[in-house]
Amino acid sequence: MSVAPRSTTDEQQRYTDLEDAALVELMAARDPRALETLYERHARIVFSFAFRIVGDPASAEEIVQEAFFRSWQQATRFAEGRGTFVTWLLSITHNLAIDEIRKRQRRPQRADSADPVLLLANLNDPGPSVEDSAVQGSWRDEIRTALEAIPPAQREPIELAYFSGLTQREIADHLGEPLGTIKTRMRLGMRKLRETLEEREVGLT
Repeated sequence: MSVAPRSTTDEQQRYTDLEDAALVELMAARDPRALETLYERHARIVFSFAFRIVGDPASAEEIVQEAFFRSWQQATRFAEGRGTFVTWLLSITHNLAIDEIRKRQRRPQRADSADPVLLLANLNDPGPSVEDSAVQGSWRDEIRTALEAIPPAQREPIELAYFSGLTQREIADHLGEPLGTIKTRMRLGMRKLRETLEEREVGLT
């Protein structure tokens, strides 16, 4: 009697049980199963975010494939202490989506609110003019610094809201946390973000 199916199932479960950071380490060692596991775990969020920017499912799917391919290529560059794998992957996705938008000679809609979460949508979009680039560059630096001051448990839901456009319910499901917990963390995180920006007297209007 063959035991191969059980062995395969056990191996799949072993990968499924690993945290993202451990899978990235395996991916850096060129383990294709680690990449497959990360793809199965996060492809939906990556597609949702890419589609939100480019507005075209075919282009969004191409971006998903390219984003995971680049994560495979650049796995050795991932530094867990600088953020989660999801935020790193979605940063790659964001850049790819912006490149696609620019190829079409149009830009994603700018945020027109002083809400820091909406301003996050411009973090990686420097704009065409020197003046705009300088102002937005200052915002990017200030907001990144402010985000780093927020506890990771509060920062991650905010980043997911920005990167993937997930609702609080979807963020709760993704992180495996109660909805009430996510709402509290986001409220506290946004309060801390605003306070930090106000202390730095960042111009948000």
